[in-house]
Amino acid sequence: MTTATKLDRRMYAVMNDRAAAPMYATAARRRAVIGAHLLLTAAGFAAWSATMFSDARWPLFAMLAVLPLWVVATGAINGATRGLLELRSRMLDERQLAERDRVHAVAHRSTGLLLLLAAAGVGAAGWFGGLQVEGLVAPVLFAALTVHWLMPLWVAGLRIQDDPAED
Repeated sequence: MTTATKLDRRMYAVMNDRAAAPMYATAARRRAVIGAHLLLTAAGFAAWSATMFSDARWPLFAMLAVLPLWVVATGAINGATRGLLELRSRMLDERQLAERDRVHAVAHRSTGLLLLLAAAGVGAAGWFGGLQVEGLVAPVLFAALTVHWLMPLWVAGLRIQDDPAED
């Protein structure tokens, strides 16, 4: 068995710091944080798309404005899950490792369904809408990559149970 490094212990302490616990103490609050994270991700993606596919400069500033809020929301979800996806395996117990495997399985299935819907949507836009789908490929692929990257975090945040009530 490998021993925990200084970085492992520090990350464990950060992920298990309960200072921000009121932000995600209940399931409703966690859902709100995840909803905010989804909206911030969509806003950042829209700003990125506008920056990449137009000559406007304002979307870059919009993206930079969204980024700090997105980072706080990401940290809140990681805090709620106590670092389930961020900590190394050696820092998790068997229950947490099993939960991480379940989260990845659910996220994989969800992402697969979204990829199927995206492919069908792009295909339908080209087939029935008469659009040139070549212009849709880059944004759709980037959106798919973003969802693939963040889906485990969202699933973990939704699956986490409330802490037991104090006596």
